Amino acid sequence: MTPGFTGGTLDRADALRHDPAALAAKLDGNARVLALDGLMPEVTADGLLAWTSLAALPEGAETILLGLDGAGRAHVVLVPPAGTEGTAPAMRSPALMAVLAALQPGEAATYAAARSLLDWHARHRFCARCGSTTHLFRAGWGRQCDACGTEHFPRVDPVVIMIAEHDGRALLGRGKGWPEGRYSALAGFLEPAESIEEAVAREIHEEAGVRVGNVRYVASQPWPFPSSLMIACIGEAEDDAITLDTNELEDAMWVPRDMVRAVLAGEPGPFLPPPPYAIAHTLLTVWANP
Repeated sequence: MTPGFTGGTLDRADALRHDPAALAAKLDGNARVLALDGLMPEVTADGLLAWTSLAALPEGAETILLGLDGAGRAHVVLVPPAGTEGTAPAMRSPALMAVLAALQPGEAATYAAARSLLDWHARHRFCARCGSTTHLFRAGWGRQCDACGTEHFPRVDPVVIMIAEHDGRALLGRGKGWPEGRYSALAGFLEPAESIEEAVAREIHEEAGVRVGNVRYVASQPWPFPSSLMIACIGEAEDDAITLDTNELEDAMWVPRDMVRAVLAGEPGPFLPPPPYAIAHTLLTVWANP
């Protein structure tokens, strides 16, 4: 399976980020600009991202190079000026999730890159070293301090997302405020000086009180809210006793493989599955169909 937010078709064209003259030559009348309403992507009737002309941008507008298509055309996204309404960093909304669910495969990958970069620029207009203002450079894939010259680059936050398995059952949890009936994999950020396997074991035990031994990797997925890398794993549980941390989860339960398979196929069951574009859906599908 191809996880959501992956499979993008643009060539990221790293060489152009280091060659201002070559980049300027690409930003011609053929270049395309991602159409956004704030941070919401505009989508065509056939599930494709909408694009506009570079000529429509105001003079002096800052853009980020997202990449080149098969014809060599540059695709960019506009960096809104500081304080522009509707572009402040924010978490996902039900309306945005509905739009993303309608996108064709691969299109969400382009949006994910744009969204994560726009969010990062909005958060890093000042230098973390000296506090002075920063300016965009390297085609939008970095910022440099106007005073001390320190270079800053986008970072990705690693997150483990996992199920524990025991006796043909998967451990699923429910977060507070989730849609009624929704259960999914457990998840948590990796901490400094921690391996993926250690994070999986720690998070499962912290949230559900279940200890796991062997941990195996399944797949990964960008998650642009704002800039995570979801690392999907399966851990083998030593027992099935659940001790819930109610600060983390509202509920947790063990679900048999055949029930997970049925729910993913659209049949009624004891829980609603995660949406197809979420890697938790990929993780459950892989586990339910060994």
